[in-house]
Amino acid sequence: MGLAAEKVKRTATELRKNLTAFGRWLLYAIFTGGLVGLVGTAFYFGMRYVTAYRQQNGWIVWLLPAAGALIVYLYRLNGVEKSQGTNLILLAVRSPEPIPMKMGPLIFISTLITHLFGGSAGREGAALQLGGSLGFQLGKMFRLDEKDLHIITMCGMSAAFSALFGTPVTSAVFAMEVVSVGIMYYAALVPCVAASVLAMWIARAFGAVPEKHLITGVPAAELRPFFQVILLAALCAAVSVGFCYLLQNAGKLYKKYISNVYLRAAAGGALVLLLMLAVGTRDYMGAGMDMISAALKGSARPEAFLLKAVFTALTLGAGFKGGEIVPGFFVGATFGCFAGGLIGLSPSFGAAVGLLSVFCGITNCPLASLAMSVELFGANGITFYFLAIAVSYMLSGYTGLYSRQKIMYSKYRPGFIGQR
Repeated sequence: MGLAAEKVKRTATELRKNLTAFGRWLLYAIFTGGLVGLVGTAFYFGMRYVTAYRQQNGWIVWLLPAAGALIVYLYRLNGVEKSQGTNLILLAVRSPEPIPMKMGPLIFISTLITHLFGGSAGREGAALQLGGSLGFQLGKMFRLDEKDLHIITMCGMSAAFSALFGTPVTSAVFAMEVVSVGIMYYAALVPCVAASVLAMWIARAFGAVPEKHLITGVPAAELRPFFQVILLAALCAAVSVGFCYLLQNAGKLYKKYISNVYLRAAAGGALVLLLMLAVGTRDYMGAGMDMISAALKGSARPEAFLLKAVFTALTLGAGFKGGEIVPGFFVGATFGCFAGGLIGLSPSFGAAVGLLSVFCGITNCPLASLAMSVELFGANGITFYFLAIAVSYMLSGYTGLYSRQKIMYSKYRPGFIGQR
């Protein structure tokens, strides 16, 4: 009886500890998801407003060079000489690196400026920085220790991503997976999921519309389409490597030839405008969500993926702020639509495979990519999507958007590498 009583006592003690930890993190998640959800929703509608304003007032794009200089001025005014962007958030999740309070407002305002004047960029990079910054500051307010600060930072990242895209599962998994590929921070599971769901609910309550797309032409589970998907995913892996290479080297080229940061930003804006005039369309300005939707419906120009990659490299390399993932969606969807049609797949289905494959190739996040396939496209075709994601993950090697991301285990054999 004595041993049995002692076992019951230990079990009860463990249960109390688990319930206490659960209640504590659920409370933190509610605070974080609520605050970040509101800010993320404001960012969502801010993005919609500036995009609509630019589309209705086309003259404003001619001020893009001045907008680039303004962004540089705002960062310099706040004492930020060299912005690490999303890399700082990733570093803060696995090290004592602090996140300055000014980072959130700066990325919020500067990303809206980029999109208002037509810079080719995304929005999720801003969401990750915004959410991570707010989560970190809440953690400091709650007097959390270093390890708990890492968790609440991920909690903020997932909440902002969810508010912006309406994909809570993808958002939670992405925040836990992107920092150190191969190691999932499962201690953050409850807070990230809870914050993501709450942030999504808040965004929807204010009228934000989640991303959903109807994919046509999903093939039957036969041998031929499996090989076609493998081929398309392999091509997308190469595209993702090229996209990352462009983004990583554009900034270096700007710095090599233009030392003054104000002139660099203005020159970048001017180059984007010159390229816009050369191609004769404004389809590549801003995030390009309309072009992504068109590709997923089966319509894309053959050169669209390459032009978007160049537009984005010119924009972000010059110092404009925004994200790289939505341009990656654009590149993947348009390439997949075109190439998929060439190899015998439905262009709509090829666009979905391309979007997921390039997303995985540039972020090294296969589980988040799989979750995204269901949240964006539904479960029909999930076997093909998972195959494409796996192929792209392996063949894209150790490239990626974020220099501070660590790939902990080899993609080719079971072994620890700690790459980058």
